[in-house]
Amino acid sequence: MTTRTPMTISRRTLIMGAAAVPLCGILTRRASATEFTYKLATGQDPTHPVNIRAKEATDRIREASGGRLAINLFPANQLGSDTDLLTQVRNGGVEFFNLSSLILATLVPAAGIVNLGFLFASYEAVWKAMDGDLGAYIRAQIAKTPIMAVSKAWDNGFRHVTSSGREIKAPDDLKGFKLRVPAAPNLTSLFQALGAGPAPINFNEVYSALQTKVVDGQENPLPIIATARLYEVQKTCSLTGHVWDNYWILGNKRAFEKLPKDLQEIVTREFDRSANDERADIARLSDSLRSDLTAKGMQFLEVDRAAFRQALAKTSFYADWKARFGNEAWAQLEQTAGKLG
Repeated sequence: MTTRTPMTISRRTLIMGAAAVPLCGILTRRASATEFTYKLATGQDPTHPVNIRAKEATDRIREASGGRLAINLFPANQLGSDTDLLTQVRNGGVEFFNLSSLILATLVPAAGIVNLGFLFASYEAVWKAMDGDLGAYIRAQIAKTPIMAVSKAWDNGFRHVTSSGREIKAPDDLKGFKLRVPAAPNLTSLFQALGAGPAPINFNEVYSALQTKVVDGQENPLPIIATARLYEVQKTCSLTGHVWDNYWILGNKRAFEKLPKDLQEIVTREFDRSANDERADIARLSDSLRSDLTAKGMQFLEVDRAAFRQALAKTSFYADWKARFGNEAWAQLEQTAGKLG
């Protein structure tokens, strides 16, 4: 039987072991101790490009800051609903949050100016506006509140009309057409102006409302049509592109201003970089989803969007919204959207 000798660790062993750990590693860990730990909340599924690119941005921010700033991502409304989170960002409970212009407009009305009907003919026009004077104007209006936009606009896509029966190809096809819309005044007034019957319905009830024919159709970007499996209860998708929407990465102003200037610059730079990547993701996804949805039996209909805009211009729609937004905002919009009404 072999007797084991108890292990002893001498002072020399401890010193030699310590010497095996590079001094620079110890110093780096101390120097890069986290000074700021912030939260970024989103409402999208973790697999959505918004979250994939946001996570990349937060990883780069941590690395570029030497670990001084850690921004933890909370997707899929883990920290609350969109309206709850908007309140939390305003009071500083959450430092960063991404939000659709449609909802931000409840706090900053000017943000909703991009969500009016048939404004932009292409993404080229969209980004010219959002990366130019119109985007700067909206960001200035956001900054008048306790929150701020910390990067350029991200993409939420163009919205399209789907139907289970009537094919929507021209403005007159919307007459008497009952479709679900979110509780957004600009969308309701848009379809009312075109003679349709918009019905605000909560999103979690959309599928059953379509299935039971409570409404004839609905409108959403292609990623939503796909992920909510609306193709199962809708036959056609008219590529109306009637409204474009964006996301803003919003920050609590006090929390952002607590960051040293170099960290502020890193945050904006990396979120801007991810905004560009997310825009490209949405463009590619829209193309691939059209093929995927076609394979699932949905028929796509090309429409003359100019005809819809002309029909809308014959109503009081643009004049009514111009009165709400004011001449300054309207002038910024028409620089890229062209003359409206």
